[in-house]
Amino acid sequence: MRKSNLALLISLVALLIVGVSVPAQGQDVANGQAIANVLASLTVVATQPLDFGNVFQGVAKTQDETNDALSGIFTISGASGAGISVFFQLPDYLALASGADRMIIAFSNQDCTFSVLDAAAPSTPSAPGLGALLNQDPRLLAGTTVGAGGVSQIFIGGKVTPAVNQSAGAYTGDIVCTVAYTGT
Repeated sequence: MRKSNLALLISLVALLIVGVSVPAQGQDVANGQAIANVLASLTVVATQPLDFGNVFQGVAKTQDETNDALSGIFTISGASGAGISVFFQLPDYLALASGADRMIIAFSNQDCTFSVLDAAAPSTPSAPGLGALLNQDPRLLAGTTVGAGGVSQIFIGGKVTPAVNQSAGAYTGDIVCTVAYTGT
């Protein structure tokens, strides 16, 4: 090989080595972050049972959700203003503890009120306050949020229909309320 070819080859190899080791001037690196804020846990408490009181055989009795002393009350606590979903499992019957007899219970499409007053001024069934969803269907309770003070309440009524030969005694049934955050 000639000296000029060898010198050219060495120059090219040197250029390749230098070209590979020099960082490109059009690059940069940045570090970002991923963040999240976990909301307060959501709780629901049955604070008052739906109470029909004394019922006569063969005479249906309705309990309105606006009765302060007798309507069923559920209290929800969680993150202020957070969207929630509410699902009720409603009984078809009330039963004697022995299971010997059952009495029909029904819920209309207007037996529920949803209140969003804060904990400092809790609402009552007869005065659910501004922003309350009145005369709601407990099976289709939608568009609900936790109140500004982190508390909301649900008031529920219903109707029992005893048979003409209904057995005497105390009847009970479970009303199950499930709540969950919706992410809104």
